[in-house]
Order: sequence, then structure tokens, then C-alpha cells
Amino acid sequence: MAGVGVASVLLVSALVSGVVYHVTLLQHSGLKVVMEMDTRQRPNFIVILADDIGWGDLGANQAGEKPSNTPYLDQLAREGKRFTDFHSPASTCSPSRASILTGRYGLRNGVTHNFATRSLGGLPLNETTFAELLQEAGYYTAMIGKWHLGHNGPYHPINRGFDYYLGIPYSNDMGCTDLPGYDLPSCPPCEPVSHQNSRKTQGCYTDVALPLYENRTIIEQPLDLWSLAQKYTSAAVRILHSARERRQPLLLYVALAHMHVPLAPAAHMGIRAGVGVGAAAEDRAVQGQGEGEGVYSATLREMDRLVGAIKATSDLLDKQNNLILFTGDNGPWEQKCQFAGSAGPFLGQWQTARGGGSAKRTTWEGGHRVPTVAYWPGRIPANTTSGALLSGMDIFPTLLSLAGVELPRDRRIDGIDMTDILLGKSDTGRKSLLHPNSGAAGFFGDLQAVRVGPHKAFYLTGAAEACGGGEGQPQVHDPPLIFDLSGDPGEGTPLVEGSEEYQEALREVQSEREALLWDIANDNVSTANYATDRGAAPCCDHALPACRCHPVR
Repeated sequence: MAGVGVASVLLVSALVSGVVYHVTLLQHSGLKVVMEMDTRQRPNFIVILADDIGWGDLGANQAGEKPSNTPYLDQLAREGKRFTDFHSPASTCSPSRASILTGRYGLRNGVTHNFATRSLGGLPLNETTFAELLQEAGYYTAMIGKWHLGHNGPYHPINRGFDYYLGIPYSNDMGCTDLPGYDLPSCPPCEPVSHQNSRKTQGCYTDVALPLYENRTIIEQPLDLWSLAQKYTSAAVRILHSARERRQPLLLYVALAHMHVPLAPAAHMGIRAGVGVGAAAEDRAVQGQGEGEGVYSATLREMDRLVGAIKATSDLLDKQNNLILFTGDNGPWEQKCQFAGSAGPFLGQWQTARGGGSAKRTTWEGGHRVPTVAYWPGRIPANTTSGALLSGMDIFPTLLSLAGVELPRDRRIDGIDMTDILLGKSDTGRKSLLHPNSGAAGFFGDLQAVRVGPHKAFYLTGAAEACGGGEGQPQVHDPPLIFDLSGDPGEGTPLVEGSEEYQEALREVQSEREALLWDIANDNVSTANYATDRGAAPCCDHALPACRCHPVR
């Protein structure tokens, strides 16, 4: 069995006994460690964030409908809690991550669209991450993976609350590599000699290679995508062991490259590296869906094994004191066709019937309803499911609450503390949740869809690319389209405007939307710097093509 193989690799020495801690008072932007906490050991937090993953990619979400590619995550769900109505705070990378780390909507924290390879700024410096607060409270904080919130100077993750960092500063398609992964369209490798003659391919980065950082240093450029999962696994296992030896509480934030294109599963997953490179391979991928689906499945299984390795190590070291939370930053990137995941039943049928995408970048359910599982032996009831309406913004106040750290008092936090839901004491989530524009029609960050109970209202739709290239016309809805998700998860048929149900839902939607917009208008809000400069791109050696660290041999 694969599980036996993972366990054998992850054998550890005898467990180090737990340590009683003494809390000291700390102050930081309203932060205070609660002095009255009992002397039990503070919990360790392992937050795993998948990239571009679909709700339907988790086998446990569609049990019995198709073979599962996520046996380790399914086990995590059986031994913990699975959330069926959990949402990313936005439907694209940077805004979602900023809101997860700060517990605030993008209209508050200033991050409303993605940062670039040449971005000078990042997450505004007056915003506070949960990593910063936990670090000040005595936690050892480590991050592995994709940051995408600024990589220069004070915006680097090492300066935003993390003691250790290993990862890519942005998405794994934002730089060339020597052996590209599977993508649509496929991208060429880095030029080995002169970037003055770089091929300019639509959607591909050719002038700067994809970097891998360790702390503030670029240690590989271009990195090898096909071995990245193993690097991340090894780092996570090492961090878990070293944190135990430090006798410090741990925050480990693992922001995976999976399932973002280019897909590059290791050779042992059954996919040969480099086969997806070039126009001929691209033609095969378009004509033969089976090949692309095989690549996606192999990548999903690789991601699942990585999660399994983290769980196995965590269980061996400090099982009863480790909270593992797995979720996603947004839904599948639909325009990548066979290299994109499954949104399950959340198909945005009203939109797809009119052309255009209904997943990543959109406010349709497929764009932000993400697979989410929590595991904490002895604390979270095993094999349970929650239908509570929750958001990635809720991670911020929940971790701080469990660590005994008060929320900042100088700003509004949009997240709610979901501790009682995790521990099985309640299943009452949010009353409402608003969804921002993440790159489709309208202005970045605008709260264009509103969820109240089972009802969801749309004020603007269209303009997100689907598989095949159709975008759908932008369309303003006044009054809004309203769907009843309890009977129409596919968002196919809106309520009749004149119906009693519609009118009651409309009153609640308008009330929640207006109250939040008023609150934001009266809050301490931030503005992100989206300026770019060619010199801001990460570069190991400016004298070498594509900023390589070493000449091509």
C-alpha cells in the first residue's frame, strides 16, 4: 500500500515530551496574548492551501461517483471534518491569499488583483498577517510554497511574519523553465544563450526564469518543476521535526503549486517529463482529452501524497496537538480545459448557457467554493461533515483564538471565529458572504455577488474565458439575479423577480450588502502599490540569459 510506503519513509525518533509554556504580554497593533489561558500546550497549526483546485477534485466530495485521486485527503476527512460550503475569499491568487492572511476583504486590505513578476509592491505594510501575530506570540512560523503578495524588500514573506521561507514568489507559470510542464497553450523552455532573441509566446514568460527562494536568497533559477513536490515534502517534514526540537508552538503554512498549470508531476506518478512541451503536444492535448485528464489526475495524486506525508509526520510527532487545515485559493482554471479540475455540481449553468466561464475569476460557485478538510485528533469529531457557510477569511480569527491571541483592535476583521464549528459544538456559520470581482466583468474587488442563507444574488456577470475561448458578454443585473442554492447548486434558473421568495431574498441581500459597504467606507483601509519596474523581477544573475543562476552546460 502507498500509505505503508509513506510511513516507512517518515520513521522518526522517540517523541519529545510536551512542554508547559508561560505566556508573556505582547503588544502589536492591538495584539495581546491572553494571560488567563491555562497552561496546556498551545496547538500547532498546519495550513495547506492548494492552488486552482476544484470542489469536485476531492474524492470525498463526490464519493461513489468516480474513482478518487485523493485517498490521503479522503482519510483526513474520515478522521476529521469535511466542509461542504467553504469558500475562498476571492476567485484568483493574490486577492484570495491576502484575505486569508489578514481576515479582510480586498476592499479593506487593498489587494484586489494579482501582483506581477515586476511588481514593486505587495500586501500593504499596514496590514497584519496571522503569521506576524503568531510569531510575536512565540510561535515558530514557516512557509513553503507560493507567496504572490510581493517579493521585494519589506513585502517578502520573511518580513511578513515568517521565520523561514522556501518557495516561489508567485504562480508557477510566471517564468520559464528548462523542462516546461503541461499547459494550454504550451510554453517554450528558457532560452539557453541569449534572451535578446527570446520567443514571445502568448501567455508565456520567456525573459525571466522561474525562481525558487530559500529565505531571501534565490537558490535555483530556473527551478525544476518536476521535482518541486519532493522539495516541498522534504522541507515540510524537516520543519515539523525541527519545530518539535525547538519546543516552540508551530505555524506551518504550505501554499502548494498544485493544481495550477503548468502541471509537472514527478516521474513516479506515471507521466514523462517534457512530453507536454511544444506545439505538437499542444495539438495532442486538445484533440485527445484522455491524455490531459491523465496528467491532471497524476498531479492531483502527487498533491495528495504530499498532504499524506505531512499528516504522517504530524501524527508521529505530536498528533493530539496539531490542527491540519486543507483548503483552496480559488476554483479550477476552466480555460485550461483538460488541465483544469472539477467544480463538481457547481457549474454556473446560467452563465455557461450564454457563453463564458463559471469557475476561476468569476463569482459563480465554481470560482470560490473550495474543498476543505480539518483534522485534529481528539478535538475535531472524526468522520463529520459541516454545511456551515464559511470563508478562508475565517482562518485568521480562528487560529488566533485557538492560540489565545486577541484580534487587532484598530481595524475591522471580516472573518469569524469558527472554533465551535471545528470542535463540533455548533454548525452555525456566517449569515452572509460577499464575493468580489476577481478579473471578470467590472472593477477589481467590487463586491458583485452576495450570499445570504441559501440565496445568492448577482449584480454583474460575464467576461471570464471558458475552455474553447468564449467569454460571455458582460451583463449588469438591476435588480440582481437571485438563485436558491439549496435546490439549484448549478445556478441554472434564477428566482422569478415578482415572487415572494425573490422579494424577501432581495431585501436581505440589499441590507447585508449596504451594511458591509458602509462599514468598509468607515474602516481603516489600505491601498496596494501595483507599480511595476523591469528591475523588480527576481534575478539570480543579470549577466546570464533568463537570470539563470548558472550557465547552461
